Amino acid sequence: MSKVLVTGANGLLATNVIVELLRKGYKVRGFLRDITKYQGPQHKYLELITGDITQSDRIRAALDTCDFVIHAAALTSQRLLSYAAYRRVNVEATESLIQLAIEKGIQKFIFVSSANAFGFGSEAVPGTEKRPMRPPFSRSFYALSKLEAQKKVLGYHNRIHVSVVNPTFMIGAYDGKPSSGQIILMGHRKRIIFCPPGGKNFVNVTDAASGVVAALEMGINGEAYLLCGENLTFSIFFRKLAEIENNHPTIIEIPAALLMALGYVGDVLRKLGIQTQLSSTNTKMLCINNYYSAAKAQRELKININPIDTGINDCLQWFKKTGIISS
Repeated sequence: MSKVLVTGANGLLATNVIVELLRKGYKVRGFLRDITKYQGPQHKYLELITGDITQSDRIRAALDTCDFVIHAAALTSQRLLSYAAYRRVNVEATESLIQLAIEKGIQKFIFVSSANAFGFGSEAVPGTEKRPMRPPFSRSFYALSKLEAQKKVLGYHNRIHVSVVNPTFMIGAYDGKPSSGQIILMGHRKRIIFCPPGGKNFVNVTDAASGVVAALEMGINGEAYLLCGENLTFSIFFRKLAEIENNHPTIIEIPAALLMALGYVGDVLRKLGIQTQLSSTNTKMLCINNYYSAAKAQRELKININPIDTGINDCLQWFKKTGIISS
């Protein structure tokens, strides 16, 4: 029975990946900083160990007896003021991990990157793995760090079997922070919903997790795969949420000019040394249609794409179960 090391084991995607691996009969070792933050199911073939992804001694020990690595741990905060912190965790620690994996004789290494490492497109011509990163993501410290790490990882393809997965905006259960599930809280039972004018590609986290495991089993060495779902404007996404909850809100799109003005205020605050996720880069992201295609993953990994309604329902049920929302 093969054993998989999954880093960042308390994250939304990683927890769902662990569930999928256990369902398929793998042994799993989950690596995370705080075991109390793991909210996934317990299982006889699941072992949780603590450590920091930047600690090579802890990583070396975690790799013992493992056959494969799925590296999902990352620094994702949009608040930090310099690239150095992102590079230390997302790039340098990732390169150290793959070097240790090679040293330990790991057979396959799957790196979880970001869809924004590739250029987005329109609804008619969505982004693919062949498109280079585009602004405003080329000015995002997080996105830039994931692109740099992705290039580093793929550079080792002649020494270890490596594939990269690039999920879009994931919705579903086990969102313990919550992270992307904040968008559900923004619209939950609201009478008035203010939303940005742009759009995203929304993917069920269960579909993304299945794609990660499919990359482990079928991914081609040296290749990257966008794991995508539905391309939707924010207003349409909130209408889907409202329909599922039998809610009838008024949905108001915030003018792009107003969002950009707020972003420039954030730029000033950041220059003053104040940590905030408000910035012109981040507000520009909310004003574009950030759309992608999963054609390559569907063709080579045989993944299925389900309507995002599934993820919305899963997320709502999870929030109710954990008391994040009451009804």
